[in-house]
Amino acid sequence: MVKHIILWTLHPELSDAEKETIKAGIKAGLEGLAGQIPGLLEIQVQTNCLPSSTADLMLDSAFESAEALSAYAKHPAHVAVADGKVRPYTAVRSCLDFEV
Repeated sequence: MVKHIILWTLHPELSDAEKETIKAGIKAGLEGLAGQIPGLLEIQVQTNCLPSSTADLMLDSAFESAEALSAYAKHPAHVAVADGKVRPYTAVRSCLDFEV
């Protein structure tokens, strides 16, 4: 199994209200991919961060294999969410992939 963890920081010029709306959209979009992409075992987006956090939200996902993760990255459903709900609003993206 491969874990795929992403931390995002949203653009700083967004208001708190805009950030909450965007985070909800990212969460709904990414978690909505469950059951749509072969090899995607688990997907959860954390949006309720403590004040001590240095990121705005986190993706925690698991895949059957590194090949499944690679296929997910190119899958049209994932690309649509990434291009429509994530990339336009994020200033910083950090990724950690590892085998479990």
